[in-house]
Amino acid sequence: MRKGIACLLALAMLLMTFAAGAEGAYTMAGFDGDGVNHDWNTNLFFQRMEEKTGVAFEFQQVMDYDRWQSVKASYASGEEPMPDVLFKAGLSTQEMQEWFAAGKIIDLKPYLEEHAPNLWALLQQHPEWEKAITLPTGEIPALPYINELQNNNAMWINQAWLNTLQLEPPATAQELTEVLRAFKQNDPNMNGKQDEIPLAFLSLWDLKFLGHAFGLIGNDYNIYVDENGQAQSTLNSEKNRAFLGWLNQLWEEKLLDQQGFSTADSLRAITDEKAAITYGVMLAPTPLTLIPGKALEQYVLLMPLTFEGKQVYRDLNGDLVRGTFAIGAGCKNPAELVAWVDYLYTEEGCRLAQAGLENVDYVVHEDGTWSWVEDMETVASSVLAEVAIAEGGLMPGLSSVEFQRSYDEKETARAVDALAEMKKVSVEPCPQLWFTEEEQTRLAELQMTLGKYAEQNMVWFVTGEVELNDENWNAFCAKLEELGLQEMLEIFQRAIEK
Repeated sequence: MRKGIACLLALAMLLMTFAAGAEGAYTMAGFDGDGVNHDWNTNLFFQRMEEKTGVAFEFQQVMDYDRWQSVKASYASGEEPMPDVLFKAGLSTQEMQEWFAAGKIIDLKPYLEEHAPNLWALLQQHPEWEKAITLPTGEIPALPYINELQNNNAMWINQAWLNTLQLEPPATAQELTEVLRAFKQNDPNMNGKQDEIPLAFLSLWDLKFLGHAFGLIGNDYNIYVDENGQAQSTLNSEKNRAFLGWLNQLWEEKLLDQQGFSTADSLRAITDEKAAITYGVMLAPTPLTLIPGKALEQYVLLMPLTFEGKQVYRDLNGDLVRGTFAIGAGCKNPAELVAWVDYLYTEEGCRLAQAGLENVDYVVHEDGTWSWVEDMETVASSVLAEVAIAEGGLMPGLSSVEFQRSYDEKETARAVDALAEMKKVSVEPCPQLWFTEEEQTRLAELQMTLGKYAEQNMVWFVTGEVELNDENWNAFCAKLEELGLQEMLEIFQRAIEK
């Protein structure tokens, strides 16, 4: 108890000091942690932005995620004053709606056309982006992070193994099955052992990305919007039954990692560069979560498999993340802050945030590629922390695909190009929606019961602990209805229609 009270007192004192601000400076608060070692007080990004715009800030940078949730709660309760601006705010859908309704943050839409011409132009070119950040009542409570090439959970296949076994990349579920069998049986890593793991995954969440091979594209609630604008569930569809049956076949043949439902990245990662590579296909945002950098050249992105002659894949995050930048109701000059953040929605602002200043921190070569001035060890140890701001908490602004693609490193360029190709056949199962507080509470309750039941039983179907026969499948579907599947669909449908 004493420790808890001491922490609260320390937090209150810090917030009181922060709220006072520096004369002539706006107050800014936000989350920027995850081991990036930024210090907003000394980071050159903010200094260079001040030189460019004349806008200065007094900072409250929070580097612990749980503590940032506590700080936000103190703003919401009125225990502490709202800062002028929330940067890398990480505002949830519920926070944006509640804070705006309570008059704690302002509507930014009236300022955009005049004071944020770069962002405004992007929103006019992409009306779906404007729709995603606009409340059902027409206001924009916070600005987004925009990246048309956000990280996705992709299939990475060992091209070196394909070459060794003289195989073509698979294009269907059946072809993938045959390739996985070859990986298991034919010693493609040539170490004389049958140590190959044909397909590596981590939990059912990973495996569901393979559902695209059976026409299944759902969000984390297992919901998608059909061509008629109706909310539908993937859970009780015959496509899901066929998909689970296929996964069970792969499991029984030990083509799936037998530890996939019980391991963690830290336990399955290969860190020894001299160790044999044992993974054939990996489901991951990048192969580097599992293999050393030296082995990266062995892997290529496997394009989505076809189903009924079409390629389609889940777009995990869409093009934007909401809630990264908001302005407090007490701010005396919102227009100036909107103009400040608008620079980050330009190519030049993107580069400043991601890499610093051209010819100071990075250089652009004659062929259009760019590279760091310092060596990679220095970049990793200090440059990214001292001159850039893009890592850590998600910031407002634009992340340019072209800037990512033109980095002067072969493997990075290859991966970006492949992800850009996959993006062409990727779709969001459901648009970003606005739910009422009551709807969000009920969805959370349903996910705890319905979602938990569905996930557990699908794992049992995959591992064969429950046989996937007519009786068990019908019982599974009936239980989904009993636990509120139709109610969940109705909640989504109301939000879609709003």
